[in-house]
Amino acid sequence: MNRKPPRVFYGWWIVGSAFFVALYTSGTIGYGFTAVFEPLANEFGWSYTQISLGASLRGLEIGLLAPVVGLLVDRWGPRRLMLGGVTFTALGLIVLSRTTSLGMFYGAMALLAIGVSTSSSTVLMTAVTNWFNRRVGMAIGIAAAGHGFGGLLVPVVVKLIDVYEWRTAMAILGVGMLAIGLPLSALVRHKPEQYGYHLDGDADSGTAPGSGGIPVQADQVDFGVKQAVKSRMFWHIALALAFQSMVLGAVTTHIMPYLSSVGIARATAGLAASGVPLLSIIGRLSFGRLADEFDKRQVVAGGFAIMTIGLLFFNYVDTSRMWLLVLFVSLFGIGQGGLVVMRVALLREYFGRANFGAIHGFVVGILALGRVAGASLPGMAYDNWGGYQNIWLGFAALIAVALLIGATMPPLRAAAQPTDR
Repeated sequence: MNRKPPRVFYGWWIVGSAFFVALYTSGTIGYGFTAVFEPLANEFGWSYTQISLGASLRGLEIGLLAPVVGLLVDRWGPRRLMLGGVTFTALGLIVLSRTTSLGMFYGAMALLAIGVSTSSSTVLMTAVTNWFNRRVGMAIGIAAAGHGFGGLLVPVVVKLIDVYEWRTAMAILGVGMLAIGLPLSALVRHKPEQYGYHLDGDADSGTAPGSGGIPVQADQVDFGVKQAVKSRMFWHIALALAFQSMVLGAVTTHIMPYLSSVGIARATAGLAASGVPLLSIIGRLSFGRLADEFDKRQVVAGGFAIMTIGLLFFNYVDTSRMWLLVLFVSLFGIGQGGLVVMRVALLREYFGRANFGAIHGFVVGILALGRVAGASLPGMAYDNWGGYQNIWLGFAALIAVALLIGATMPPLRAAAQPTDR
């Protein structure tokens, strides 16, 4: 039985919930972790490599869990996973606030990995894509913009640490996760058909070709997980974005210590750390709209090109060339934010909706391996060479390789040929 369409389609409430959960998790745990990097090193005397390994373990746990989470979200729906994920995330932050040893620190990172993997990324994007077709790019862009707005919390995290010291700050953030995340998670629903709605809130389930959104053909394509993993398109997406994830892990973990190493004040470095996700909002929203209107392969190539140029500027930042830092934050932020949206849009278009969570989870698992390596390499460079030197040039080369992989993706009609499952 179909109910009368409400004034505000319920899918937009899910988009709103995803936006704010993404905002908090990315601001406190993703982008905000760089603010606790130096306090940990100062208190415990741990090397940058040891602390980087903690961030890497967090990424590895997320990567190992992502395929399982993807399968579970397709079967159970996102709400139960999000409620559990919020609880584990809060517990991880509280354990981090009580850390007394390196082993306990790594344990806190593992708890955070479990929490984030079941309350963000695959779960949030599956929840959103299940409710939209024609406007899926815009919906993804808005939800993913929450990760960008998470940059607003980086100065808050820095201020909490400076005022209350890092332990109390982590405990406060843990309590905040429960207060914000639990009510928002309760709003999320699985698929519109279960509640009498159609995709996009349409009065019927049909979508006219040429309506400016994803063509009907894309929604009729539903790959099984095995068929998707065997496809050439899957590996184009996964490998290109794995390189991008490696670079993103390096930058988000080391941006503040790197800038401090070239003489830039901690307060300014904190603003730069928050600026990257904030500028990514432009990429998330604009690329989401572009994904609905243009060839997604061309949009992806543009995102990689912008990131590459930004990293070249980043390598030469110092106190006498602060304008390079502004250019880096702008270009890198816009490019990486746009590519987050394009990952979801590409997978949705090429592989359909039925097994989106599982397919997205496998991609995220591969991306996490890149993020683990990326977070660790700059720390090793610092410990061995006493600085970051030209490591960012190497990362720029990786993004250039990703651009080539992305630009040679097969067209939709060549890829969307599932034969077995």
